[in-house]
Amino acid sequence: MESLLIGSFQKSSSPLSFPLTADLCSLPTGHVLKCKAFGNLKRHCAVPTILRVQKLNSIHQHCKSIGQRSIKLNQRKDLKFIVRSASEHSIESEPSRSPSNALDAFYRFSRPHTVIGTTLSIISVSLLAVQKSSDLSPLFFTGVLEAIVAALFMNIYIVGLNQISDIEIDKVNKPYLPLASGEYSVTTGVMIVTSFAILSFWLGWIVGSWPLFWALFISFILGTAYSINLPFFRWKRFAVVAAMCIFAVRAVIVQVAFYLHVQMYVYGRPAVLTKPVIFATAFMSFFSVVIALFKDIPDIVGDKIYGIQSFTVRVGQEKVFWICIALLEMAYAVALFVGAKSTCTWSKWTTVIGHTLLGLLLWNRAKSIDLKNKASITAFYMFIWKLFYAEYLLIPLVR
Repeated sequence: MESLLIGSFQKSSSPLSFPLTADLCSLPTGHVLKCKAFGNLKRHCAVPTILRVQKLNSIHQHCKSIGQRSIKLNQRKDLKFIVRSASEHSIESEPSRSPSNALDAFYRFSRPHTVIGTTLSIISVSLLAVQKSSDLSPLFFTGVLEAIVAALFMNIYIVGLNQISDIEIDKVNKPYLPLASGEYSVTTGVMIVTSFAILSFWLGWIVGSWPLFWALFISFILGTAYSINLPFFRWKRFAVVAAMCIFAVRAVIVQVAFYLHVQMYVYGRPAVLTKPVIFATAFMSFFSVVIALFKDIPDIVGDKIYGIQSFTVRVGQEKVFWICIALLEMAYAVALFVGAKSTCTWSKWTTVIGHTLLGLLLWNRAKSIDLKNKASITAFYMFIWKLFYAEYLLIPLVR
C-alpha cells in the first residue's frame, strides 16, 4: 500500500528531462506558488551569470526540500486514512450472531424434512398398537414423546455427521448448509453431533425400553458407517449398500422397533406383528428405496467430482427418475389391493381413495418435471417427502 502511494509521486527518470522543471511539476499547487520567486528571478537579467546560477541552485534546493516534506506529510495522512478506513470496513463486515440467525443455521443443519418424517413415522406406527380408545392414555403419550425425542436426537447426529463428512461435496451440491457456507466450523459441527448422540443414548437408556434402545443403537451404527470417511466405511460411496442402509432404518427399524416400543414397553403386551404393521413395513420398503435413489439425482455434479458412485452417476438422471416413479406407483397399487380386501368399510374406502389420489398426483407431477433444471429436481424431491408424510397419515387407518 505504501509503495503504491509513494510511486504516484516519483519523478520522471528520463535523462532528457530538466530536473528543476520536473521537480516543480511534481509539487502540489500551493508549493509551486510559494516558489514564484524562482520564475521572477529567471526573468531578471541584471544579475551576473554566476550569481544567478548560484541563486537558482539555492532556490531549487529550497523548493525541493519543501516539496519532499509536504509529500511525506501527505503520504502519512493518506496512509493513516486508508488504514483507518480498512479497519472500519473489516469490523462492519463481520457476520452478525443474532439469535434468529443462530436458530436458522441450526434449522438448516438439522435437515427439517427428515425431522418431520421421523416425527410423523413414530406417531403413525405407535398408533398401530392402539386397539381401543382407552389405550390413548397419558402413559401412551409419554411413551411416544420419549421415543420421538430420543429418535430426533439420533436423527440430528446422523444428518450432522453426513454434513461434516461431505463439506467439500456440499459446497457444490448444497452450499446453503451451515458447514458448507462457513456459518459453522468443523469444531462446532463435531460438538453438536457428539452432544446429540450422547443425549439420544442417555434418554434411551433411562427410559428402559429395549426396542427403543436397539432402534437408536442400530441407527447409530448404520448412520455412522454410511457417512464417516474411514477405511471400510463411508458406505454411501456404493449405491446398493447406501440404499440398504436407508432401507434398514426407514423401512424396518422405524416401523418394527417403535411399534414394539409401544406394544411391549408402554402396554406390556406380547411382541405380535399385526397386518397393519406388516403393510407399513412393506409399503415403506418401496418408499425408502425411492428416497435412497432419488436423493442423489440433484447431487449428480458434486458426486461425480468427488467420486461418489451413486446409482444416478452410474446410469443417469432420467433412468433413475423413472425407476423411482415406477416403484412408487407399484407401492400405491399394492396399497389399493390391500385396502380393497379390508373387512372394515371405513378403512377400505379411506385406503383406496387416499392411495388413488396420491398415485394420480405423483404421475401428474412427474410428467411436468424438467430434468435439466436442478431447482426443479430438488423441488420434486421435496414433493416425494410430502407424499412420504401423507402416507404416514394413512397408515394408522389401515385395518
